Amino acid sequence: MRRAVCPGSFDPVHKGHIEIIARASNLFDEVIVAVSTNYNKKHLFSEEERVNILAECVGGLRGVTVEPMGQGLLAEFCRDHGAESIVKGLRSEADYQYEVPMATMNRHLTGVETVFLQGDQTYAHVSSSLIKEVHKLGGDISDFVPTAVLKRLESQKFGS
Repeated sequence: MRRAVCPGSFDPVHKGHIEIIARASNLFDEVIVAVSTNYNKKHLFSEEERVNILAECVGGLRGVTVEPMGQGLLAEFCRDHGAESIVKGLRSEADYQYEVPMATMNRHLTGVETVFLQGDQTYAHVSSSLIKEVHKLGGDISDFVPTAVLKRLESQKFGS
């Protein structure tokens, strides 16, 4: 059985993320979406909320499960879950430059390989940070986020 991990903070998950996860589900028998906490970012949603939102968004995809990653190294999470691959979406050359050192380190630590999928150009400009900023300033983000995210964002109260 081929198992992969799609890691990310997913705060919030957007359609670019869902597109990569869906494509990964066609390449692997099992895909674990690992929800991480990036301590360098201020999160809008708690880890539990992000897990629940993602589970709702990917519930119809074959072989996809969502789990909190907790603290620790991604390579160790993969080893503990029997995953042979990490799947990362790329929007640009800058993403590639950022991801390659991590992919190399993960392979060095546990032998897990990273598979890069070029994201659909429809979402090449979309990031979770941009989604939060545009929404906070009153912009329409409905083309870029799943309905589950839009509902939760619309219920959030943003400060100035």
